[in-house]
Amino acid sequence: MIVFLGTTLLTVSCSDYLDVNNDTDNPKTAPLDLLLTSTQVNLSKVGDFDIYSGSVLEVYTHQMTTREDFDQYNNKPDNIFLSNDWGTIYLTLTNIESLIEQSQASENLVYLGIAQMQKAYLMACAVDLWGDVPYSEATQLKTSVVSPKFDNQKEIYKDVFKLIETAKTNLASNAGAKKPKKDDLFYGGDTTKWIKFANTFKLKLYNQTRLTSDFDQVGFNALIAENNFFTSIEDDFQFNHTANVVPSDERNRYFYQSYNSTQFEAYQSPWFYEILKGMNPEIHKDNPDPRIAYYFFNQLKAGVLPPDHGDANTNNPKADYWDSKTGFFSIRFGSVGPYKDNSAENSYTYPGIFPAGGRYDDGQGGIMSATTATGIAPHRILTYDEFLYIQAELIHASKLTGNAGTKLEQAMNASFAKVDQVVKNNKSTQVIPQLVGSTAVTNFITKIMNEYNAASLSKKLEIIMTQKWVATYGDPLDQYNDYRRTGFPILANPNSTTPEYQLNNEDNFPLIDSQTVLNSPYQVSFFWPESELNVNRNAPQQKNPTTYKIFWDID
Repeated sequence: MIVFLGTTLLTVSCSDYLDVNNDTDNPKTAPLDLLLTSTQVNLSKVGDFDIYSGSVLEVYTHQMTTREDFDQYNNKPDNIFLSNDWGTIYLTLTNIESLIEQSQASENLVYLGIAQMQKAYLMACAVDLWGDVPYSEATQLKTSVVSPKFDNQKEIYKDVFKLIETAKTNLASNAGAKKPKKDDLFYGGDTTKWIKFANTFKLKLYNQTRLTSDFDQVGFNALIAENNFFTSIEDDFQFNHTANVVPSDERNRYFYQSYNSTQFEAYQSPWFYEILKGMNPEIHKDNPDPRIAYYFFNQLKAGVLPPDHGDANTNNPKADYWDSKTGFFSIRFGSVGPYKDNSAENSYTYPGIFPAGGRYDDGQGGIMSATTATGIAPHRILTYDEFLYIQAELIHASKLTGNAGTKLEQAMNASFAKVDQVVKNNKSTQVIPQLVGSTAVTNFITKIMNEYNAASLSKKLEIIMTQKWVATYGDPLDQYNDYRRTGFPILANPNSTTPEYQLNNEDNFPLIDSQTVLNSPYQVSFFWPESELNVNRNAPQQKNPTTYKIFWDID
């Protein structure tokens, strides 16, 4: 909660940190480089896959399933994951304010610009999750503000746009005696890349607000005219994880939560899997995605009965979802089937090398542990391929000139290149084929483009957003935003009048659609954490998250 987090505020100037007349074992402040690194480590946790709010969002975007409350969209106000993200955002903002204060006082404007960009990013995230949140009075405990008011979400967004421009000015100045280097975990102090990120992030925000009545067309036009965005995957805004486990575990957090865990809490989504396999009759039918082996690792070989509970006498797999042709094994969204709650740790499909730094699926199967893969994969926050998908959407919406289909094809090519980059940096001992230039990728993209060119205007948008959803696997916050804005991709719906899942193993144990249910409406924002409402006398009454929309969520 904000009141408590305010006590962490760092206050004194950087030079005092090394003053020999002070107690250096118990410093009152941290130097700019340590402050910057600390804020970036914490910023990277917000919206990350399978931790904090990401644990909820990955289910709401149907890339994972779970047995927790957020199955069937039944998240609660006292959910610890949401409280953790709220706390992380405001703790990080408190330290960012210290970074801003110290860099202004010392006139180290590059640090100031980075700090302002980080503040803009976190405040946009907070609005996207909760709507109205503390802003103008947040992190002001020094001035005796113990119950910060909740500011209007639209006004916060307006200030975020202004803050981005201020940050760009400070970054471009290159002023200051002290410059960030290795302490900048994102770009190593490269101001050119930071300004590209600022513009690309601003374009993302414009895209999110494009349907609102107060869309800033003049500011949008100026940004497009500036034309200084990401130009390759080398510009990606991402947090790079390593294989280090001491003194702290630096591996990908999704990897840590799965490969390093003794019990599964989140499972690969069969809905996502079926779209990748080309099973879904409504989109990409009979066009299997070449990234499947990079996205999922099956512990089971094809045709092998699940060992945990499978009955060899009857060939009943006793599985909630199992594809015998590949070994993919999971549980369904909203399942009330007899096998959903079975413990089957030696059968469940793991995240693969791309999202988590796990194993590439070579078809040989194997029991997983933290020693079978490196855990080296970045938390991809805003990437070049995502930027291209944003452009495709803007062209489709007639906000940009150009050909949306051409931009979609560029985006898909960039997304495959991104998988190859992650694999190359993973240091795996496996022999893993390159995707870019392969016949499988060429054929896949050709079929997607044929599908796109023959589609209606609405279907074209669905294809753009579905491919963006596939490419950004592991970035659930942006996917949650996209779904609320556009209604795409189409998500699993047990209440649908058509068959929910298409899998047919022809094993006399078919999936039964009535064994998946949906009893809760979709939550279009998050509950405000109870921990905040209980202590902040200026907090509003708790919302109904199924009706309280973010201002850019226009039907």
